Amino acid sequence: MSIIRQDDLIQSIADSLQYISYYHPLDFIKAMNEAYQKEENPAAKDAIAQILINSRMCAEGHRPICQDTGIVTVFLKIGMEVQWDASMSVADMINEGVRRAYAHPDNVLRASILADPAGKRINTKDNTPAVIHMEVVPGDTLDIEIAAKGGGSEAKAKFAMLNPSDNIIDWVLKTVPTMGAGWCPPGILGIGIGGTAEKAMLMAKQACMGSIDIQELITRGPDNALEALRLELYDKVNALGIGAQGLGGLTTVLDIKILDYPTHAANKPIAIIPNCAATRHVHFVLDGSGPAEFKPPRLEDWPEITWDAGATARRVNLDTVTQQELESWQPGETLLLSGTLLTGRDAAHQHMAELFERGESLPVDFTNKFIYYVGPVDPVRDEVVGPAGPTTATRMDKFTEMMLAKTGLLGMIGKAERGPEGLAAIKKHKAIYLMAVGGAAYLVAKAIRKSRIVAFSDLGMEAIHEFVVKDMPVMVAVDTQGISVHQTAPKIWQKKINLALLE
Repeated sequence: MSIIRQDDLIQSIADSLQYISYYHPLDFIKAMNEAYQKEENPAAKDAIAQILINSRMCAEGHRPICQDTGIVTVFLKIGMEVQWDASMSVADMINEGVRRAYAHPDNVLRASILADPAGKRINTKDNTPAVIHMEVVPGDTLDIEIAAKGGGSEAKAKFAMLNPSDNIIDWVLKTVPTMGAGWCPPGILGIGIGGTAEKAMLMAKQACMGSIDIQELITRGPDNALEALRLELYDKVNALGIGAQGLGGLTTVLDIKILDYPTHAANKPIAIIPNCAATRHVHFVLDGSGPAEFKPPRLEDWPEITWDAGATARRVNLDTVTQQELESWQPGETLLLSGTLLTGRDAAHQHMAELFERGESLPVDFTNKFIYYVGPVDPVRDEVVGPAGPTTATRMDKFTEMMLAKTGLLGMIGKAERGPEGLAAIKKHKAIYLMAVGGAAYLVAKAIRKSRIVAFSDLGMEAIHEFVVKDMPVMVAVDTQGISVHQTAPKIWQKKINLALLE
């Protein structure tokens, strides 16, 4: 019999969330380095390099890998012989641990959780509550898997209730391209097969917690049908050519993880949940001997990679840039931005739309400016701003026509592709869309030299900031003609991969 003390569980939850905020799992680092070494597309290789450099910087500086520090998800197996020395419920203890982790003064994490999701969507300020799944099992320990899941990758989750005769591989290969690049590939695809609708989704989420071991599986070969399915999907998903950040390339997934469960004879439920480049999860066990201990990895485990924008990168002064300059930029071209830009994401855009509907003026002038889709982490110590990587741009597509038509905005910066609505507005107004690398938030923040809130301060991380940047690296993702590198590049690389397979 083990006695689990309240303070030990709270401390373990808090420590684990701090730990995974700045340490990638080493299996992920190894797999990303292998993808970097073999990548042949310069744009994708550049993106992977930025992710790996960012990861090392975060490990050294103990700051978040991504500005989206996630929604906390916990899988808890409680031994039937466990005894509690606690006055709080298990859920309350976990949430207290989350609260302490996200408010840690040396490494403040971004509070992203909103109460009243169908209504006022008010930030809870401390990233609680967590999503908790509990199971009572034989034994006398507390087994905990914990993750901080980013909203961008979570938004790409897919589910289908297939017919028993439907082909799983066909469905996956049809579905993955519809997920776009907002989940920040390369990463892991967690797949759940069977059970009921909610069971399939739960298994897909839990599958994301597994270690990356596909190369070992390739070496030894499959022992069962699920392992054979993993191998076939790994090869065929990568053959889609989507590549890092959707820029086209050899590696779209680092691994395919699958869990299954018996299901009804009339059903074949299947779910996919991707894990992004900010993969954050850890497993630990409490046995009554005290809080969990998390051993820091060695910095030598990170590859030594240097990144340079290259001699061909175009330097841009955001304070003097003209429409004529915009029209000379080519899809896939690397730019280094310096000067002033404004930020804004979902809530800020909604507020601006409401002001326009009421015939009121905006509290900030976007004329001849760029808007950066970001919700930064609060700064600590001498930081100008905390990690400040891009958020998924497609969520702002519905506001793009409004912003371009009514504000004098020149262009936008975000991550991943733009949808048809956004592309149409960009082409119509001869605007531009630039892409920063998702999963490189701390690296991007180093380019931000000044930061201040200029509007909607009540929105917290979603307030409009004014950034002054120096050599902020971005890529031209959509040019003024509406040509999108996310549409053209994967097709090119899919063709290259398929031709190579035929040789």
